[in-house]
Amino acid sequence: MGLRLYFSLGQLLALLLSLSSTPFLLVAAEQLEKPSNNRCDIFEGSWVFDNSYPLYDASQCPFIDSALNCQNNGRPDTLYLHYKWNPIGCDISRFDGEEFLERHRGKKVMFVGDSLSNNQWQSLGCMLHAAVPNANYTLASRGRITTLFFLEYGVSVMFLKNGFLVSLENRTLRLDTLSGSEEWKGVDVLIFNSYHWWLHTGRLRTWDSYQIGNQTLKDMDVMEAYKIALTTWANWVDSNIDPTKTHVGAEWNEPGVQDCRGQTKPVEGSNYPGTKPPGDAVVKSVVSNMKRPAILLDIVLLTQLRKDGHPSTFAGGGLDCSHWCLAGVPDTWNQLLYTILLQS
Repeated sequence: MGLRLYFSLGQLLALLLSLSSTPFLLVAAEQLEKPSNNRCDIFEGSWVFDNSYPLYDASQCPFIDSALNCQNNGRPDTLYLHYKWNPIGCDISRFDGEEFLERHRGKKVMFVGDSLSNNQWQSLGCMLHAAVPNANYTLASRGRITTLFFLEYGVSVMFLKNGFLVSLENRTLRLDTLSGSEEWKGVDVLIFNSYHWWLHTGRLRTWDSYQIGNQTLKDMDVMEAYKIALTTWANWVDSNIDPTKTHVGAEWNEPGVQDCRGQTKPVEGSNYPGTKPPGDAVVKSVVSNMKRPAILLDIVLLTQLRKDGHPSTFAGGGLDCSHWCLAGVPDTWNQLLYTILLQS
């Protein structure tokens, strides 16, 4: 099948930023069946109520972190579980976990990024487990990698914690040096995500300076540093990916609400009444200058609309408006990833 590489740039933290009009995504979307003369864009649409959702029962999934199991943590409402993404002008396939495993038999799928990538990895694990509940699996951690392995299919679904993609050494971000890129080799599907950690301030900020070559800088615009780091990643893709075998893509996410307490329904309609984050232009610039074909998984809009999908006060302690309840919004991220994979 060849390596498939998806780039998930984003702050999945309450976050998914919209990069609509990015040509790389539209190329993929235009391959879908169009029920009308309207252009099919799977990333433009609205949320509609559908009682056939969710795709799995969180209480039956052994891979969910307790902080993401909102129902188990006492969340009283259930309406948020029953929404599906309804694209404008086209239909998307309902996720078929057994078909996913058959299609990727003997393959490796890896999510590379921060806790939001972990959120998405857990979601996919639950979706697959629900499809083949009697299939044997193993779950193991080695260093920064956690691997869910479905024995009968030989499919590995992995999460590699790496929020910056570039190296962090002695509280210095080395913007021209990747971190863990050796772990990416030999993987058939790569989904990258990087944004949330770059926005940390105060005690959450893990770096004091930046380094480019032999030059160390104490102060730099964060978005400028972010662009340099993404360009380092893009250069790796251009140098290591065979365009005849590989699909390169990006997934962008960005926060939508500042306080998610008491939210029980999505924003209605297909327009988000907020502004785009500064990373939007950065991602567009970097991806558009890549030599290899790129698929941008533009899940920003659909995620911004889901102000109701966060753990909120049902995360087992504190307030969490960054991550997402499971079952929930990350299941749709994976459904759209699945849709793209079906077309490639």
